[in-house]
Amino acid sequence: MKERERARSLALRIADVLETFIDRFGRWTSWSALILVLLVANNVILRYLFRIGPVSLQELEWHLLSPIALIGMSYAMRHGEHVRVDIFYEKFSKSTRQWIDLCAAVVTIIVSIVIIKLSLGLVEQAYESLEGSPDPGGLPYRFLLKSFIPLGFFLLSLQALAQALRLGIDLGLGRRHG
Repeated sequence: MKERERARSLALRIADVLETFIDRFGRWTSWSALILVLLVANNVILRYLFRIGPVSLQELEWHLLSPIALIGMSYAMRHGEHVRVDIFYEKFSKSTRQWIDLCAAVVTIIVSIVIIKLSLGLVEQAYESLEGSPDPGGLPYRFLLKSFIPLGFFLLSLQALAQALRLGIDLGLGRRHG
């Protein structure tokens, strides 16, 4: 009995640490969203009042949007704001919803690992070639932007793991029956 309680306590501590980590990245990302709003406002003012539109500032908009989306997906999952078909989901029993969420967390981990593995080559190639914008006046070091792909999916897999740990405890997985 004590071993099961210790394992349960350890799993909850691990989930807490992972979710705290995700929350910190989420707060950082929220600042990026504020910067993006200010940048878009700045670009609109420059374009319509002064008739100038630096390519680098326009590219910076989507350079900020990518990390917001890629890091934001783990933060959204952490706070239950991710996409699901609530019209059906809400009609299920709590136990059924937990099993669905557990299966979704496991699939998320698997898909995230595959995407991380596939994207690392893309980042490495961009780094080795020092890939930059093909547009005159565009931003250099595109590998920095591309590195948010594996980072975002790594964070998503951590959040899915935390969710799976909590759901496994709630569902009583690992209990001996008999």
